[in-house]
Amino acid sequence: MNIGIIGSGGREHALCQKIFESSITKKIFCFPGNAGTYEIAKNIDIDILNFKNLLKYLKFYKIDLVIVGPEEPLVKGLVDFLNKNKIKVFGPNRYASKLEGSKAFMKSLCKKNNIPTANFKICKNQRQVLEFIKKSELPLVVKADGLAAGKGVTICKAKKQVIEISNEIFKGKFKSSNKIVLEEFIEGEEASYFLLVDKDSFKFFGSAQDHKRVGENDTGPNTGGMGAYSPAPIINQKLELKIINRIVKPTLKALKLKGKPYKGFLYVGLMIKNNEPFLIEYNVRMGDPECQVILPRLKTDIVKIITDVVNNKLKKTKIVWNKKKSMTIVLCSKGYPGKYKKGIYINNYYNLKKDENNFIYHAGTKIFNGKLVSNGGRVLNFTSMGNNLLQVRKKIINMIKELNWKNGFYRKDIGWKIVKKK
Repeated sequence: MNIGIIGSGGREHALCQKIFESSITKKIFCFPGNAGTYEIAKNIDIDILNFKNLLKYLKFYKIDLVIVGPEEPLVKGLVDFLNKNKIKVFGPNRYASKLEGSKAFMKSLCKKNNIPTANFKICKNQRQVLEFIKKSELPLVVKADGLAAGKGVTICKAKKQVIEISNEIFKGKFKSSNKIVLEEFIEGEEASYFLLVDKDSFKFFGSAQDHKRVGENDTGPNTGGMGAYSPAPIINQKLELKIINRIVKPTLKALKLKGKPYKGFLYVGLMIKNNEPFLIEYNVRMGDPECQVILPRLKTDIVKIITDVVNNKLKKTKIVWNKKKSMTIVLCSKGYPGKYKKGIYINNYYNLKKDENNFIYHAGTKIFNGKLVSNGGRVLNFTSMGNNLLQVRKKIINMIKELNWKNGFYRKDIGWKIVKKK
């Protein structure tokens, strides 16, 4: 089977690696891919949002199955476009992708279906913002309605900040947003819960906890993710039943009733307070860097799983997991999530030892003049598996030190809340 992967990050390299290990796979094509996928697949450097051009390449390379990694092509309707053109594709349709593409859509769905989430107001102007501030306690969370590459959410501790951030969004800071969601802040512990979904059923596909803030002890601005570990110990059997019955089932039922059933990966972003789950966000794809800690633990052939989802045969699929724990630490370019330089050589990478328990997933990298260079804010994901997360973390940090990339930085405390308890 010839498989096409859309995307260029650490998530896509992790998917590519698992697909490469499958006996069903013949050839892999990555659009556009990175320096990591370059080692095991054919990279094709095209604009993934130019659907007509993408279709030409898919037909030319006789691709049997397309797997969409990032959210933007999903929200813009790539799955609908490929289905219309008789190309098998894994991912949700345009309507279902609004779960991530529009915060207002997601929150309205929660309200209509009694799904537990923070109290909120959808605001189209400053008058509505001021009305909600009067009735609410601080801190408040300001969310841009549309996609904002992980930069559209701000926790505000002062009214003045709420007004300033709202104004910026109303004035067009994010092209995708002309309205905002104001949300009451819930104090608790975050967790990521993943599912595979087809037209008729869904199955658990791993849990993780990630670290969004750039600084140690979860300080500083939000990023796309500085590291993660899996599984998430906070999610026990009792809590899982609440997540499924109160959040997942009502959501999938609501989409089905609209005649737009969900299909693909579903990321349920949760805040856990007093062992009660609240829905913070939905993502309509695997998380990044959560994907990089979940997939190494997967024992079942991923191509078989994905094919079963596409053919609505997920109900009979058995998914087996490695019992080891895994962690990833993201090596970033200095300056991230602000300004940073690209095109810096990464010299020692090919000397590092990688094996079945130790992986390096590429994110912001490319090959330039035959050499490995940085090409983004999050550059490499160092992932390791073991029985003890403290030992796993030490192993990863030693690998990063061995790489000795002078233009990079990373958090040394990934998993600090749980590792500290051991």
